Amino acid sequence: MRVLTSVAELGADLADVVLLDVRWALGDPHGREHHRTGHLPGAVFVDLDAELSAPPSPAQGRHPLPSLQSLQAAARRWGLTDGARVVVYDAGPGTGAARAWWLLRWGGVSEVTILDGGLAAWVAAGGKLERGDVVPPAGDVTLTGGGMPTLDIDEAAALPARGGLLLDARAGERFRGEVEPVDPRAGHVPGAVSAPATDLLQPDGTFGTAAVLTEHFARLGVRPGTPVGVYCGSGVFAAHEVAALAIAGVDAALWPGSWSQWSHDSARPVATGS
Repeated sequence: MRVLTSVAELGADLADVVLLDVRWALGDPHGREHHRTGHLPGAVFVDLDAELSAPPSPAQGRHPLPSLQSLQAAARRWGLTDGARVVVYDAGPGTGAARAWWLLRWGGVSEVTILDGGLAAWVAAGGKLERGDVVPPAGDVTLTGGGMPTLDIDEAAALPARGGLLLDARAGERFRGEVEPVDPRAGHVPGAVSAPATDLLQPDGTFGTAAVLTEHFARLGVRPGTPVGVYCGSGVFAAHEVAALAIAGVDAALWPGSWSQWSHDSARPVATGS
């Protein structure tokens, strides 16, 4: 599975690629405004909350997966056609882009990659920016679904006891239960392993190499043949970690509901500490 496209690989000729700008950050609802002030030429803005998620609920979490039908309708608005080459990016650290990458893979789009380093890498390389909105001609892509593995809440709970590895992509202090800025309870799923998504990037904001990531995940207990699942607060940073695992050659399942689903269920136990 090819995950990344470098700025050098993308090049200056963007005529044959669909560029999606997933400008999103936790606590910042102004992604569309950021897009309008400067984006890669021809890039279409993608709203993570409205287009890459179903409405939030305590039972399903803050960013449930959209239905395949709603994702397909959004993808057609973005101008996707069957067989199109798609490159997704954000301003960094790649979490919004990874959510779009994962969802399009899940929907059955095979030619989709993340722009490594995102907008910052493009600008650092001297890439030009455009301003304003981009409204492309409607596409006709057909999504089939089932392209990426998922876990539900019960499967995630059972994974550690069944010999699998459940990675928690949130910051270490949230995993340990020292702070919880968003969800109703602090801590982590019993048996999970702390694996902050922020540890996956190099200082310039690009992903670590396959060799570096393989070594990193091996230290966390990832072994050949071990089932791996990933969660975070609401399934966004988890997609970023799934992308890094794919770079390392590991197929991992994503738990969309993540901690925002677990912490709302008072019957679910909570662990704290490291």
